[in-house]
Formats: sequence, C-alpha cells, structure tokens
Amino acid sequence: MKKILRRLGEHKQLTALILLLLICAVLNILAWTVSGFSDWYAEHIFPVWVNTYGRLTSLIPISVGEVLIIFGVIFLLFTVLILLPILMIGCVNHRKTIRRIYLFTYGWILAFIVSTETLNCFILYHCSSFGDIYDIPSDEHSDEQLIALADVLIERTNELSYEVERDDGGHFVLTADLDKESKESLRSLEDEYPRLGGYYVTPKKIKNSFFMSQQYLMGIYFPFTMEANYNQEMYEVNLPETVTHELVHTKGFMQEDEANFVAFLACARSDSKDFNYSGYLSTLKYVLGKVGEYCGDAKEDELYEKVNENVWLDIKGNRKYWDDVQESDEGLFDSKEVAEISDKAMETSLKLNGVEDGKKSYGRMVDLLLNYYYSGGKER
Repeated sequence: MKKILRRLGEHKQLTALILLLLICAVLNILAWTVSGFSDWYAEHIFPVWVNTYGRLTSLIPISVGEVLIIFGVIFLLFTVLILLPILMIGCVNHRKTIRRIYLFTYGWILAFIVSTETLNCFILYHCSSFGDIYDIPSDEHSDEQLIALADVLIERTNELSYEVERDDGGHFVLTADLDKESKESLRSLEDEYPRLGGYYVTPKKIKNSFFMSQQYLMGIYFPFTMEANYNQEMYEVNLPETVTHELVHTKGFMQEDEANFVAFLACARSDSKDFNYSGYLSTLKYVLGKVGEYCGDAKEDELYEKVNENVWLDIKGNRKYWDDVQESDEGLFDSKEVAEISDKAMETSLKLNGVEDGKKSYGRMVDLLLNYYYSGGKER
C-alpha cells in the first residue's frame, strides 16, 4: 500500500512538473507569435506579480536573488559532487529512490526558474516599444540634430556639475536617498506614462559587488525574485541612474534602450540634483558615442572639449574605477576572464530574447531621445 501511494505521489509530481513547463512553453510561444498578447499581459497580469511577489521579497532587507544564487551554486556542487557519490555507494539498495529524489528536486528547481523567468521577463521582451505605446514619433534625424542634442546635454551637465556635492579631490559625492528619490522620480512620470505608476519594489545593493564590477555590471534585475539590484562599490555618480534604470525593468520594460530612456527622463525631472546630474552624465556619454559613430571621432573630441573640469573629473574617476577592477588581483576569479564570460552570456541572453543587436541595444536610447526631443518633449 505504501508503495502504491508513493508511486501515485510521484506520478502527480511528474504530471505537475510537465504541465508547468508546458504552460511556460505555451506562454513563450504566444509572446513570440501573437500580436498584442505581451502588451495585454504587461498591462493586466504582470502588475499582479509586482504587487504580491515583489512586495514579499521587498520585505527582506538583503538581495534574495543574490542569496539564492550563492546557495544554488553551493547546493549544486555539494549534492552532485559530494552527496550523490556517497549515497550511491553507501545505499546500494536504494539507488532508484535516490535517483527519483534527485530528479524531482532538480525538476522543481528548473520549473521555478523557468516559470519566474517566463512570467517576469521573457514575455515582456515582446511588448510593443515604449515609443509605440506612448506615441513618440519614430523619425530619422540628421547629424546636425544629433550634434545639437549633444550641445544641449553638455550645457545642462556642466551646469549641474556645480550643484552637486564634491569631495576634496573634486569628485562627485552622493547625498540623495536612492530608494526614496528613484521611486518618486519615476512616479512623477505616471501622468504621461501610466505604466510607471503604482507600487515599486525596494532597490537592493549587492553584497558581492566586486564580482559585479568584474563583469562591468552596474545593476541587474532578478526576475526570479522580482528585485532591482545595484552595484554598491562603483563610482557613485552612476548610482542614481542605475537604480532608476533597474526599477524601470520592474514595470515591465525589459528593453535596455527603453530603460535607459525612461531612467533619463525620471532623473532629469527629479527634485534631487544628484539624480539630475547622474541622468544627464550617463545620457551624455551615449549621445557623444553616437556622435563619434555617425559624425566622426574629430567631432566627438570637439564636443568633449566643451565639457567642464568637474564633469571630466567624474568621467575619469569612473574610468579609473573600472580599470582598477580589471587590474586587481582580488576576487576568486581573474577579472578579465570574468568580464569576457559575462559579456558573451549577456549578448547571448539578449539575442535569445529577440534583441538582435545584443548589447548595442543600450545605445538605441539615443534614437528614442532624439524622437522625444524633436517632437516637443522636454526633460522637465
């Protein structure tokens, strides 16, 4: 009788696992093939997860995602390399039971990862673009318009560089409340962009931020815990824009160029000078990069000459931080190898989700900004 009940329980478990994975497969197929499905999901279903699961993980002061990743690696290594051989050698008569336990344990772990990634990330990659949702025109712009935009950004960035706190060496010092200001700055956009309203999860710093720095990561959104995480060790001027960027993902905007664009608008309209400056400086670097791409290095250098000393101190301070990490012998792994592996993994992940130009998509925010700016949109 016990054997029959056990087999029945295993059958139900296997059926549930297969059914859950099939549902995820169907949802992904619908997202890729059915026009409007992802938009409907982002509008009506995704907010439910943010307001329930997101609220739950936000109650925990540390990054649940970081803890799960560390625990997962340790669990995998221990159960496969140590525990499994011991059990298979010491419990010869129970090998079938051991295999079944391992099968279901890893099966449920896989199901959790696939389902949370599907519900909180994969589907959302196939939504209509931010510009299409909110009627931002999609036009082509001249090199002269790109240069004019760069001039506007340089002027405002220079002005803001005098309005933020600086240390004795002249470098930016963060004084704003990242949690409070990032949420308020995004909520200020709700009237124009309704999906940016409502509840926001709590942004969390990553304890092992040096490992993030080895990968050139400033922030990361964990779909399996609905968390916006950020690198607490990087040069501080990056923090306001990065935290805001990651929170944009928790509103269902997965495309990196869109998250960059929305983060810029939110930072630009913030009541915090730290957020204003961080948003403008981050965006300026993207725009000047596009000037170099379309107008030549000489024009890019000419525009950089208009940048004042304060801004240059922060640009150089940021570069120095990343260079120091790559040259450092800290950490368990070589920084250059970590960076290379991370770069390939991110590129692959983006392309698997339909972002054909991979990491280059980050720079597409300049096109969105040009369309916004020349259609009459204003930062404030």
